[in-house]
Amino acid sequence: MAATPAILELDCVVGGYGQMTILNGTTFAVKRAAITTVIGPNGAGKSTVFKAIFGILNVRSGSIRLDGTDITNWAPRRLLEAGVIYVPQGRNIFPELSVMHNLELGTVAAGANVTDMPQRIEAALSRFPALKAKSRQQASTLSGGEQKQLEIARGLLLDPKLILIDEPSIGLSPILVQETFSILKDLRARGVTILMVEQNAKSALQISDEAIVLELGQTRMHGPAQDILNDPQVGQLFLGGAMSHA
Repeated sequence: MAATPAILELDCVVGGYGQMTILNGTTFAVKRAAITTVIGPNGAGKSTVFKAIFGILNVRSGSIRLDGTDITNWAPRRLLEAGVIYVPQGRNIFPELSVMHNLELGTVAAGANVTDMPQRIEAALSRFPALKAKSRQQASTLSGGEQKQLEIARGLLLDPKLILIDEPSIGLSPILVQETFSILKDLRARGVTILMVEQNAKSALQISDEAIVLELGQTRMHGPAQDILNDPQVGQLFLGGAMSHA
């Protein structure tokens, strides 16, 4: 049976923190082997929706499906095994360990075969020349941008089919931002699906296939990224400056 165009589907998802509801019936579908960027104002639910997908935030009602399978409230480890990785905002590395040891721990967490480890690590490092040159250094000595690249590289060890990536450009120089976006485009060309929240919304939309506009935990717009980038209303409301988180 042919694969459906959508790899990920959210249907009327409701969730939040404690008594606070952030997602108010969030509904959208993510196209397979495409880059989709989520934009919206502060409090829209952009990061929250990632946490709901990855099982960190409890979904109170509604459903989330991956390749047609209901994955609502699955544990993160189960989602990793299903080919979903989440690269959150901020730094999530082992600072006192070397770059290489950070990657080796990533393969262990992925349950990768030990004999397969060197090949996976070499393939990941080949995409990040700066990391390859510093593979024996402590991760704490890397720049903020290089630490973010280390997180992405570690996630790639899982050979994921869906990447949830939150603010990949934070702390990166303009050159590293372009390198990171090039890596995302290369992953898309290899058939990986990318769902991204990015403060540099204009640049993100320029490399994206689809865009989703969230507001108050609901999908206000969803369509081709170029159309949303050129929409005057979207430009006035959301693209005038750096976009913050929820």
